[in-house]
Amino acid sequence: MSSVIESARFSVLDRSRVREGHPAGAALRDTVALAREAESLGFDRFWVSEHHGVPGVAGSAPTVLAAAVAAATTTIRVGTGGVMLPNHRPLVVAEQFGVLESLFPGRIDMGLGRSVGFTDGVRRALGHGKEDAEDFAAQLRELLGWFSGTSPTGVHARPSEGLSVPPFVLAMGEGARIAAEAGLPMVVGDLRDRERMRRATDLYRARFRPSPWASEPYVVVSGTVAVAGTPEEARRLLVPEAWSMAHSRTHGVFPPLPPAERVEALTMTAKERDLYEAGLAGHIAGTEEQVAGQLETVLKETGAQEVLVTTSTHDRRALLDSYRRLARIVRP
Repeated sequence: MSSVIESARFSVLDRSRVREGHPAGAALRDTVALAREAESLGFDRFWVSEHHGVPGVAGSAPTVLAAAVAAATTTIRVGTGGVMLPNHRPLVVAEQFGVLESLFPGRIDMGLGRSVGFTDGVRRALGHGKEDAEDFAAQLRELLGWFSGTSPTGVHARPSEGLSVPPFVLAMGEGARIAAEAGLPMVVGDLRDRERMRRATDLYRARFRPSPWASEPYVVVSGTVAVAGTPEEARRLLVPEAWSMAHSRTHGVFPPLPPAERVEALTMTAKERDLYEAGLAGHIAGTEEQVAGQLETVLKETGAQEVLVTTSTHDRRALLDSYRRLARIVRP
């Protein structure tokens, strides 16, 4: 194993993708089962995400799901990738993470994002608009203030005040600047756009200000990593997600993940085919030897301290095999 890989952390973000032929509840139970597997394989963290009104994603309440994951595991750190802060009052978010940290002390991470919903309908249902993302920096300051007890309201967040729950900012572009100026660790994706990722990490490091939360920059790069016995098998792992993304771009709805064999038998329009092929490109995928080389390149290019792997596919057996092969690369 290379020294670059050996010195990095490796973690898992699961988006609770719904699969064709399976109910949404099964996706949540799959997430909890995957967390147990990730812990046994030696991964550092296991995070869950927040999506609303998406047929292909069951994870709509990340702090609730994080509680289930933490209860089902014993040592792995558990967190969110992330709670979308513009959708919530900072006090309520602080209280939720205070409860999590109180129940599972020393194991909770607070990943925070600035998205405000996938569609206009979702944003209206949440009572927010795109402009609310512009207040993210202020929302972040308010949230952290609840933990330090500095709110000008005179109100105290219970049981959060005085607790230390590590915050991370999910960032691209503007989010990188906010993470840097707040002095917080940054999570940046995705691996398909390496140039954009490098720009974000360069901006973050250049503007980073030490804070009580982090004395120096900490970069987590995130993306899909698919490992299999052959390059062809690894590519098939990517097929369901690539098709669902292409479908969402052409139909406006992200559907449940279909089996790879059904996608491969489809007749696609030229636009669908272009989007589908683009969705297959740029990920880290291949045999264990190939993936080890690609991971080493990414870590050297970005200087990242951690890789957050977020791989989804219809075939759960193949997905678990991929994570086991990845663990052999990074935790032999």
